[in-house]
Amino acid sequence: MAPDDELVNKVTWKIPNALALVGSRAGDERNGMTTSWITQLSMEPVLIGVGVDNTAVTHRLITEGGSFTVNLWSADDTRVFVKFSKPATFEDGALNGRAVRDGVTGAPVFEEAIAYADCTVRQSHDLGTHTLFIGEVVDAGIRDDDATSASMADTRMKYGGVKRH
Repeated sequence: MAPDDELVNKVTWKIPNALALVGSRAGDERNGMTTSWITQLSMEPVLIGVGVDNTAVTHRLITEGGSFTVNLWSADDTRVFVKFSKPATFEDGALNGRAVRDGVTGAPVFEEAIAYADCTVRQSHDLGTHTLFIGEVVDAGIRDDDATSASMADTRMKYGGVKRH
């Protein structure tokens, strides 16, 4: 007998998850998306994995563009994540009003991020509702070495568990 959905949600919401903005680009189209499914997967080469909903604009842009950025944000400034739960608007060098620049791969890097990794996609795996994009870090930077990276625990946000219909 499978556990009920409410129990699965409660358990999966207790998994510690970092929060970040994933930058993506294909051609002239750019997006930023809040994500909590991020992990390092290898040291040689340095690989980072992000889980992206198969129906998201970011999924299409990563697939077409072949790259993504992971932009870590300060735990003291988590309101930014609410603005990136839907597709972003790009104008005047900013996504939803947050300044970006093109990374080495062309994917957007957020100027306010406390740290970032710019990744070229090496593999992708369709895992059901989401795809795991595995990217090799080709560039990285730190703007604020003393800041603590945001996590789900710093917000009232919850993501994961059982798909809601």
